[in-house]
Amino acid sequence: MGAVLPMKADNVTVNGTNRTYNVYAPADLGENRPLLIFCHGYNQDANWMQNTEFKNDKVSMEAVCDTAKFVVVFPNGIDRAWDTSGDRDINFVKAIIEKMVTQYKIDRNRVYLGGFSMGGMFTYHAMNKIPDLIAAFAPVSGYPMGGASANANVRPIPILHIHGTDDGTCNFSGAKPALNVWVNHNGCPATAKVTSNYHNFNAKLHVWGPGNDGVEVRLLELAGKGHWICKETQVYTGSEIWNFCKKYSLNKTSPSVSITSPKTAGKYISFTSNGETAFPDLTITATADDSNGTVEKVEFYDGTTLLATCESAPYKAVLTGAKAGKHTLKAVATDNDGETSASCVEITLQNPTDFTISSEFKEGGVLPAGWTTFDSNDKRSGYSNGYSQGCRVLQFTGSPRGLNYGLYFRNIGGKEHQGWAKYGLSDGGTTLSLAPGHYTLKYKICNWNMSNFGAVELNIEKRDDNTSIASQTYTPNVNIGNVASNSFANIDQQTFEFDVTEQGDYVIAVYSAASEWSDCIIGQLILSSNKNASTGINEVNSTNDNLLSDAIYDLQGRLVSASKKGLYIKNGKKMLIK
Repeated sequence: MGAVLPMKADNVTVNGTNRTYNVYAPADLGENRPLLIFCHGYNQDANWMQNTEFKNDKVSMEAVCDTAKFVVVFPNGIDRAWDTSGDRDINFVKAIIEKMVTQYKIDRNRVYLGGFSMGGMFTYHAMNKIPDLIAAFAPVSGYPMGGASANANVRPIPILHIHGTDDGTCNFSGAKPALNVWVNHNGCPATAKVTSNYHNFNAKLHVWGPGNDGVEVRLLELAGKGHWICKETQVYTGSEIWNFCKKYSLNKTSPSVSITSPKTAGKYISFTSNGETAFPDLTITATADDSNGTVEKVEFYDGTTLLATCESAPYKAVLTGAKAGKHTLKAVATDNDGETSASCVEITLQNPTDFTISSEFKEGGVLPAGWTTFDSNDKRSGYSNGYSQGCRVLQFTGSPRGLNYGLYFRNIGGKEHQGWAKYGLSDGGTTLSLAPGHYTLKYKICNWNMSNFGAVELNIEKRDDNTSIASQTYTPNVNIGNVASNSFANIDQQTFEFDVTEQGDYVIAVYSAASEWSDCIIGQLILSSNKNASTGINEVNSTNDNLLSDAIYDLQGRLVSASKKGLYIKNGKKMLIK
């Protein structure tokens, strides 16, 4: 091992401002070695990060660098803080990378970024701003306080997040919701693999992956730890970050593969016909390429069962006759060098008779999985969190109260059908498949801030073209009064019955009134099927054409109308008069 050199203070000019940082490089570094940039917390600086947070009696970040042969930079934020929404410090990171390339000939493909507290918040910001420059990210005790987001055009991002459960500054409870956004974006399985007593320490390691391009999202949960960097001998943060990041490079030579449909964590709710338990066919599609060769084949699996092998694009397979439960779908790409890469998605298939859709209303400030909302200005889709304004789940705390939680949506502009909440759209992450039959939708709905009340329209729509097959209008008689702590009465349960005549994917749509700032709170939504009934009219054998020729019957055999047009029975046979 070469001599350990002292940490060096240096500077670089960024947009006309002199910016400073501390840098350490081993004496015998060599060329094309990695770079780790780690940002301090609010009201800290590079010296504090280096000499206090990352040092104990036995190990230091410099020692990790010297063993693994990489460069580490501790930058200084302006006024001991970081720009977590703009480009000021993003440009600083870019300038550091360029200077390290020149000064130490570091490998551009193996640059890693992390940070503590506010530095961790900045790290999340950089995931969306410079994903093409950073191979892996390591936030510690910090996440976006307004809720994480992942830009659709960003590549799959490897993330190691480290956080103490007793953190009183940046609560541990926000770590998983922030990571969920990236788990979904990366196409990682929704359920993590958990290792308890990690490294014989009071810690849990949660691993979501592999996702697209083989990336993982990890959460290292430190029981009883507060708002500081863990530097115990068993779990030394610097080593944990390096051991995770070193697996990733921007110029990977293995093929890339990504399952494009279905989406990870997707739910497929299928109301099947009488006696059937298998789900409708589900098509799985993927993309694959190889930067230094060709893709020879893509294999599709349901768990360990091979579904199909494709030797050329388009890459797709069909899952047929699947049973209810969780399914791990996997696509494995093999290139001309024999290297492989895998993409996995985890989906849930449910085959209910009664399905309580509103059971997902259990966390305030979120949009639950399966839902898409629109308020004539802002559209939100699928599970997302951190909302304090706009369409979201509200938690009610008044006493007495008719609901504990409810999905709030609104119509800002006031035009017809410009304020809605829909369950089952493709971007919401849930597919609702209905077989022919008779259905009942039970619901509890009220207004949020409409003292004069506003009518609400419920529609059952075809997913592929938005055609409505049934609708009902209801005017609530309960208004909460725009304050979650208000008391309000119990809400009467309403019933909406409808028929489905052809198998397909459908959407439950709820529209607020066509007036400015009309709103709605959905408190309960339960969909049930009558599996003993079939669509059409009640068939009876009779020769009395005069009695039955104009009669239309519902699914229970009740006479509902008589008309010269429509379905009717003649000599015991169904007929259609147009």
